[in-house]
Amino acid sequence: MLRRYVEQLLNVYNYIDGIVVTNKFGYIEFYKNFRPELNKLKESDVLHKHILDVYPGLTEETSSVMRVLSTGRPISNEFQVLKTYKGQSINAINTTLPIRQNDEIIGAVDVSRYIDSPFERQDIVLSIKDNVTSGNLYSVDDIITSSREMEIIKERIPMIADTDSSVLIYGETGTGKELVAQSIHTSSKRRNKRFISQNCAAIPANLLESILFGTVKGSYTGAENKPGLFEIANGGTLFLDEINSMEKSVQAKILKAIEEKQVVRLGGYEPIKTDVKIVSAINQDPIKCVEEGRIRSDLFYRLSVVQINVPPLRERQKDLFYLTDHFIKEFNKLMGREILGLVEEAESIFSAYSWPGNVRELKNVIEGAFNIASGRFIKASDLPAYIKQNVSGSHSRNLLAGDPETEMFIPGNLEEAMRNYEREIISRALQMTDSYVEAAELLGITKQNLNYKMNKLGIER
Repeated sequence: MLRRYVEQLLNVYNYIDGIVVTNKFGYIEFYKNFRPELNKLKESDVLHKHILDVYPGLTEETSSVMRVLSTGRPISNEFQVLKTYKGQSINAINTTLPIRQNDEIIGAVDVSRYIDSPFERQDIVLSIKDNVTSGNLYSVDDIITSSREMEIIKERIPMIADTDSSVLIYGETGTGKELVAQSIHTSSKRRNKRFISQNCAAIPANLLESILFGTVKGSYTGAENKPGLFEIANGGTLFLDEINSMEKSVQAKILKAIEEKQVVRLGGYEPIKTDVKIVSAINQDPIKCVEEGRIRSDLFYRLSVVQINVPPLRERQKDLFYLTDHFIKEFNKLMGREILGLVEEAESIFSAYSWPGNVRELKNVIEGAFNIASGRFIKASDLPAYIKQNVSGSHSRNLLAGDPETEMFIPGNLEEAMRNYEREIISRALQMTDSYVEAAELLGITKQNLNYKMNKLGIER
């Protein structure tokens, strides 16, 4: 069966540099590296090892393989930095697909395009042949909510999807912005065309330009004739996430491409007509980003013809336990458990906590509790220490008192206790987010400060 999937991939994708096939638990069953000069790992180095052991810099949240195994939904053209257990760092564009048998996910297949240098080899989009269509995407029905604010968004999505106007989605990290973006696409007349997603954070300007606009062979060393995402998404939807992280030079070219409805490949001269609905997302106050110069005002006005504000989970108290019940049912099915709900103490902690990582954090916390819960209910002792330590007030202290696993005051060296506490908070922020930029924003510090603290505390991602 694995051979059949590999043969299909080789027929579907051009310019594959590496293939990894895992079982449903994430253990590698097949490995092929077509560019050993860039990736030093051999088959004997990785076969039958877990994907997170081979790439210890990844987590279940940042690994495309683990996310596909968890959600069953494919991930296309995602930029990842793969740090191997042997110390090598590899820049790659990954497309990851679930492997199903009788409607059950039995594994995942990951195809990669390696990048030797962002400035020497920018033809990095996995080129998809014309006979390939979009995979399973979220729809409006996948937006699980009981809050009026989210219901209003669900009601508006079909109306917004009916036009070609640009849409800007604003929401904190983990609120489900891509879920909304995909729902706009699947509700539109473009649903049978491609939905292309690109996270714009922490990608050098030259690299991002080649990703978006494509390249012409000979325009620089190693360049080939490659379409950019505007061309690949032609007739469909292009989703640009974290636009506030883009360099200004790229912002100007995106504005020009949207207004003129055409692009020019890097190193080329001929304009190429495009018909793309632009949906973008931002995880910070957009007006503040404009005022601080992180987003060009003219680009902001062009992207925000329609604006959707996704409220944080702390402002949707009705959704907190509605989503909790939903995720418990979901993980019961995935893990073969029969968890019934939360005990009263755990419910009180959930209510008191502010959920800075929003819905994504809630889902991760429940999944973590499923791994250690010994009974039919999730107890306070099954929850992460950082949540219990962050629940403030006398109610929280009384609630946690007497539980040896959750005691908030532990006598000992104050400096070491503070280091341990800071290490725990930063580690959890890294687990809850997909990038250092997101983790820093979640913690309310700069990326540089985060790197400094990680080095000081000996934290590895």
